Amino acid sequence: MNTLLLIKALHIFFMIAWFAGIFYLPRLFVYHALTEERSNSAMLKIMERRLLFFVTPFAILTGVFGITLIVMYGREWFRASMWLHYKLVLVILLYIYHGYCFKLLADFKHDRNQRSDKFYRIFNELPVLVLLAIVILAVMKPSL
Repeated sequence: MNTLLLIKALHIFFMIAWFAGIFYLPRLFVYHALTEERSNSAMLKIMERRLLFFVTPFAILTGVFGITLIVMYGREWFRASMWLHYKLVLVILLYIYHGYCFKLLADFKHDRNQRSDKFYRIFNELPVLVLLAIVILAVMKPSL
């Protein structure tokens, strides 16, 4: 049982570390969309790149430990846990969101951004809502 709890703790830790970056990166995009100074833009490009590449391993480890938990709990538990299926759909959406951040990063890197700061402000709030739904599903484990 101690191994299971350790895996669960690591899953939660890496998820928190991942989300710290996922919450901050779009905020950098907001500032980048607002700036017109080349020196500020250059600094933001560096910050954005470093942050995204720093948190990507956390995203990967979140998935690794999450899948490990599913395997440890077993096939029958997985089949019986419909809440988990919905959670996994939301997690897949977060990985798509994370991947889309690489596209946005490339747009800023090559000075091709066409989006407004308002877009990035809304984009910044999406993972908050998804995280809320995931936490509710994980804690309440509703029978759906």
